[in-house]
Amino acid sequence: MAGSTTIKVNSDLKDVLSELKQNPRESYNDVISRLVDMACDNDKLSDEAITGLEEALEDIKAGRIHSEEAIMKEFGLL
Repeated sequence: MAGSTTIKVNSDLKDVLSELKQNPRESYNDVISRLVDMACDNDKLSDEAITGLEEALEDIKAGRIHSEEAIMKEFGLL
C-alpha cells in the first residue's frame, strides 16, 4: 500500500479541486492524479513531428512568418 502525506493548499484551490470532482465522494488524491495525468505527456514525438518543429524554428529565425492579423487582412477577414 502506498504511503500518504498531508499537503497545504489555500482555500481557493481547495474550492477549485472540489468543483473538479467527478462525483462528491471522489477523493482529492484522485482529482489531483487525474489532473497530473492530463498535464503530463509521456509519449515521445515522432521523427516527422521533430522535423516539422525544426523547420518551423528555422522559418521563425529566418523571418518567414506572418502574424494572424496580417493573414486575416489578406483574406479580408478584418
